[in-house]
Amino acid sequence: MIVKSIVALLSTLALTQAIVSFPLKKRDNHEFVQRLLKRGKKPSYTLSSTGSIVINDYENAQYYGEINLGTPNQPFDVIFDTGSSDLWVASSNCEDCGRHNKYVAADSSTYVANGTEFYIMYGSGPVSGYQSIDSLNFGGLVIPDQEFAEITDVSGLGLAYTIGKFDGILGLAFPVLSVNDVPTPFQNLVEAGQLDDNVFAFYLGNSRMDKGELTLGGVNPAYFTGDITWVPLLTATYWQITLSDFVIDGESFVGVGETKAIVDSGTSIMTGPSNEVKKIADALGAKEFIEGEYLIKCDYSLPDMEFTIDGNVYTLSPEEYLIPDGDFCLLGIMALDIPEPTGPLWILGDNFMRKYYTIFDYGNERVGFALANHDN
Repeated sequence: MIVKSIVALLSTLALTQAIVSFPLKKRDNHEFVQRLLKRGKKPSYTLSSTGSIVINDYENAQYYGEINLGTPNQPFDVIFDTGSSDLWVASSNCEDCGRHNKYVAADSSTYVANGTEFYIMYGSGPVSGYQSIDSLNFGGLVIPDQEFAEITDVSGLGLAYTIGKFDGILGLAFPVLSVNDVPTPFQNLVEAGQLDDNVFAFYLGNSRMDKGELTLGGVNPAYFTGDITWVPLLTATYWQITLSDFVIDGESFVGVGETKAIVDSGTSIMTGPSNEVKKIADALGAKEFIEGEYLIKCDYSLPDMEFTIDGNVYTLSPEEYLIPDGDFCLLGIMALDIPEPTGPLWILGDNFMRKYYTIFDYGNERVGFALANHDN
């Protein structure tokens, strides 16, 4: 099952697409924005001086877009992952990277050798290689000396990478999670003052309807309706918030009291602690078919899932949490037990972010949600 193999990879929580759809203008107003924030004022979010990347969609299970490394440009499709903090792509020295685009250091006039060992463990397995430095074109914004990893062993990701549409991962979590304390691409944009506002925003399309967009330095009002509701972060590591309640048909499934959740663009579906996910599956009539994953009859009369976050309720209907696969549906939440001190926690993955346009406010350490506009 393709959905299974992709989901196995795309819990990219690190346990340790054409470019430029809007014109770019560089304007150094970083200090002005910071003064506004210190006075308790919020800068207006506009599309001027922003970069954007078209996010392609493969079966509503992989969302990826293009970046360029080196001089001349070498293009790579990457998953923009808010659940990790490192940038890596396949290296020309990788023997098991198959048909994926591979970075060739010898072809770039701006390449700088580094050689530091790189090793990261994802939910599905390890990835390893070594660090290099080169220019990065990220949504039309250029970072001249971005440190990144060339991957020589990607076997830990298995079939999901072999058949996947992406060549690497670009982490958008906070720098503290970087394997080798490497500044993240977004951190470099912030520190260089290249952005109007220190935010980025995701619109995830529906493969049956539209493409998505990652906007750097602002939001795109065409992709959401209504107001943005802001949620403070618990910690500036992952994009971690408090999940106060998770209710289906009047029954709560968060366990005792509030719990932690992360908003993760690199996870295809939602995840939760195995004991609670089993209760959810039992309540809906789903049956486990592989450890932690559940199949269910495609019954769109099932009750909504209701998430209470900072006093506001966000809902997913059966059409939004069931994933058709032949005669049955995959339940759009799977069991994933993340050990302390990081866990236990829930992950609000792509099927949640597809419903809610999501803004990641790096400067104010908060996440914003608004109802996505799939009719634009």
